[in-house]
Amino acid sequence: MSEQQSSVTPPATQVSDRIDTTRPHSARFWNYFVGGKDNYEVDREIGDQIKTFFPGLVDVAVAGRQFLRRSVSHLVEDRGVRQFLDIGTGLPTADNTHQVAQDIAPESRIVYVDNDPLVLAHARALLTSSPEGVTNYIDADLYEPDVILAEAAKTLDFDRPVALMLLGILGHAGDFSRAREVVGRLMAGLPSGSHLVVYDGTRTSEGMIAAEKAYIESGAVPYFVREPSEIVTLFDGLRILDPGFVRLSEWRPDADSASVPADVEMPSVESASRSDARALPQACM
Repeated sequence: MSEQQSSVTPPATQVSDRIDTTRPHSARFWNYFVGGKDNYEVDREIGDQIKTFFPGLVDVAVAGRQFLRRSVSHLVEDRGVRQFLDIGTGLPTADNTHQVAQDIAPESRIVYVDNDPLVLAHARALLTSSPEGVTNYIDADLYEPDVILAEAAKTLDFDRPVALMLLGILGHAGDFSRAREVVGRLMAGLPSGSHLVVYDGTRTSEGMIAAEKAYIESGAVPYFVREPSEIVTLFDGLRILDPGFVRLSEWRPDADSASVPADVEMPSVESASRSDARALPQACM
């Protein structure tokens, strides 16, 4: 296995100093929900609290991971994509983006972007690649699109299509208009034929709305669920492929897909970057 590390990934000692175990964090919260062990008591407490009135959120967490696997597989197998820019990576679990892509096409190149200290502490677990491909990591914030693009260009070939992955991260944007601007800037910096993959939480059930309230009141960095009609505007100017803007479990389901009740789930979509480019569907959680 080859291993490459971005020059912007900080030393482990600096990373550990940034980890706050006094309040919940989204990466650890979701890690707990998918059965991971990289979380703290404060994350498990709010997770258990939410499960008492909205147990379906665990299904949503699992569906999100399954959507990642299906969407990456589709991009590699059916769209010929060999490059991925995954922003808001989260903590490593099974079937990470590079694992799914390189299992199908070992030459695939993946750049992960995150600024969460615990994620950075686990960067070495992510920074493994097939000998034919490359996996790299950038310590950067979503609101630094120019930095992200410049650093990603050191690993990815911007003369070839790139899949931009934004899975469950845009809910942290307090100002959604700013999030749209960032997504637009990122897509504008990628070559024609590139793809956008998104899922985020939607205000489509009382349980999801109550979970949002409880999570914010826990002191965590807020996560805002939004109307599907708002999230789909991320794809303005892009051509959305079948099956369109749908729930996570409805996006190209396969035999391994979990069945998530309709009243607890979120939409999903994928698409292309230019009118002359091909497009796909995506997911919104």
